[in-house]
Amino acid sequence: MKTYESANLRNVALVGHSHSGKTSLASAMLYTAGSTQRLGRVDDGSSVTDFDDEEVARQMSIASTPAFCEWEKCKINLIDTPGFNMFLHEAKAALVPAEAALVVVDGVSGVEAMTSRVWDYAAEMEMPRIIVVNRMDRDRADKGRALESLRSAFGRQVVPVFLPIGSERNLTGVVDLVTMKAYTYSMGGNGKGKEGPIPAELTEEAKSAHEALVELVAEGKDELMEEFFEKGTIPEEHLIGALHEAIRDDRIFPVLFASGLGNIGTDHVLDFITTYAPTAAERPAVKLAANAAAAGNGAGGNGASSGAGTLAVSDSGPLAMYVFKTISDPFAGHISFFKVFSGVVRNDATVQNFTRNLAEKFAHLSIMQGKNAVPVTELHAGDIGAVAKLKGTLTGDSLGDKSHPVSFTQMTFPEPAITFAIEPKTRADEDKLANGLHKLMEEDQMVRFFRDAQTKEFLLAGTGQQHIEVIVSKLKKRYHTEVVLKAPKVPYRETIRGKADAHGRHKKQSGGHGQFGDCKIKMEPLPRDGGFEFVNDIFGGSIPKNFIPAVEKGIVETAARGFLAGYPVVDFRVILYDGSYHDVDSNELSFKMAGRLAFRQGMEQAKPTLLEPIMHVEIAIPDEFAGSIMGDLNSRRGRIQGMDNKGGNTVVKAEVPMAEMLTYGVDLTSMTQGRGSFNMEMAHYDIVPAALQEKIITAAKAERGEVVEVEE
Repeated sequence: MKTYESANLRNVALVGHSHSGKTSLASAMLYTAGSTQRLGRVDDGSSVTDFDDEEVARQMSIASTPAFCEWEKCKINLIDTPGFNMFLHEAKAALVPAEAALVVVDGVSGVEAMTSRVWDYAAEMEMPRIIVVNRMDRDRADKGRALESLRSAFGRQVVPVFLPIGSERNLTGVVDLVTMKAYTYSMGGNGKGKEGPIPAELTEEAKSAHEALVELVAEGKDELMEEFFEKGTIPEEHLIGALHEAIRDDRIFPVLFASGLGNIGTDHVLDFITTYAPTAAERPAVKLAANAAAAGNGAGGNGASSGAGTLAVSDSGPLAMYVFKTISDPFAGHISFFKVFSGVVRNDATVQNFTRNLAEKFAHLSIMQGKNAVPVTELHAGDIGAVAKLKGTLTGDSLGDKSHPVSFTQMTFPEPAITFAIEPKTRADEDKLANGLHKLMEEDQMVRFFRDAQTKEFLLAGTGQQHIEVIVSKLKKRYHTEVVLKAPKVPYRETIRGKADAHGRHKKQSGGHGQFGDCKIKMEPLPRDGGFEFVNDIFGGSIPKNFIPAVEKGIVETAARGFLAGYPVVDFRVILYDGSYHDVDSNELSFKMAGRLAFRQGMEQAKPTLLEPIMHVEIAIPDEFAGSIMGDLNSRRGRIQGMDNKGGNTVVKAEVPMAEMLTYGVDLTSMTQGRGSFNMEMAHYDIVPAALQEKIITAAKAERGEVVEVEE
């Protein structure tokens, strides 16, 4: 495989809403470029980038997958990404090694909820965006409606550089508005267009669209504006360079039209990427984490740096690489996907992992074509590669030349939105569970596996129910581990709303030394999240100092077991102010028992109540669902905190009890036809309404096997 220098590299991430045809478009581009021998299809599982068993079965992308092709003396690295909201974190991570985002939009649906989300991700990274309106051969595909949707969402910088010839089943080709030439195709053919004149019915529209493109490109550039006013246009040789610069500088968001499934226009999408997308060499200097610039020979102080805390993309700089993805293969072990930001990495090189302070041997250096590894001898700055069987390297790690430490800024992700309790089916499954889940956590940064200290349950958290189902399915297929999912227990707590004055006396005589402990306490509530405070207010030695910690220990242990329903008691203060002791019979155990008795008596007087966790929830939905979503939140005892409108989508912010959100992922999918997404995180604890408290207390006692008294 030929190696390419950064000026001839194009790294593009295909992003967009689910079912906009990203995988089909990638397959068509690879086929047109001759990288594959057949036009892969999602529905028969033959696409290059959707090869995982789960992806084939569900006919949707679940993970980001690299592939490559050679076109016009350039190497194009494509990263196909998921568009379903529960796997969108994969798309965000895939933007890191890319220099441009190919935003794929469905020709019928236009801009959808996840289109706006990935657009915002690219905007945060100040990344050039090229829009492909795909699936223009579908029934009801409409060029005008798609452009209107794009301009409404993303502004007047959106401008077509292609026009489709025909539409729906009559789609036959595209018009290139830069060269003002038309290209026609046979449906499902080899993807190579036949050049010809612009159809008569499109001549006026193409001329008008060309002028609009030229005018937008010339804006802000005095020499181009002068040429435009003088000649009424910009010559093609000037326009190509100016358009490349405008796209690179985020002044223009070009719109192309194509059909991935019909393989129409894909050769010109490839042409457009090689001609107008930023090269790997044009990537702005990469910002490094603060500790990199401070390192003794750090990137901030070497020749490859273009300033403190930055790193330029250059072959001549010291080796610096970032691992943007890890997959765990049962046979090949870990496969690490990386971007070379500086220097040249060669096969059998030894590199330093600065994140984990260990040396790694780079044997079997390769580039990935979907699931197939193509061996290479070296990779230059700006290229994307893969290596198997590294000892300890994981996603997010920084690697490079040992003498030039470097640390790339870590990608941040939201907390998982949904949590399930997880139980192994058999003892054999229990032995394999932790190992399998930890391997899956290494390849998916949105998976969490932990034990709740209060409920004693093992919990599995992810972005949504489908995400969790995929993890469970992978556990079974890859690691032969079967589990049962259940709704997690809500970690309720108990507290007090009033004050109490209590007396605890423990006295026991059984021949010989007895037991005697006596204490008096006051209890009072603390503000929420106040925890527990113990105040020693003993004067005059009514309780010896060495027995006072025993009183506190008895109270703490009893509070942990709860009073109303077995949930921990929190946010209260205990003041130990009096007591008595016996010279012979008093000991630590006696005062510990006295503390327990005093606490229980105090709880009876102090107006005990239940607390429940309240979650801060953000829900992103298309505007038309806003009313029903807010009504549903109100029915879940939610409190709406605010609303934002963004590109035809509404973001609702609310605070909702955790108990009402345990099945929300499924409900939201049903209410929004799969177009909504949400994330939530712990906000605070609040008092459970009185009408619900009795039900919760009764259920908790029944679960623990306590006798529940029923009023007649």
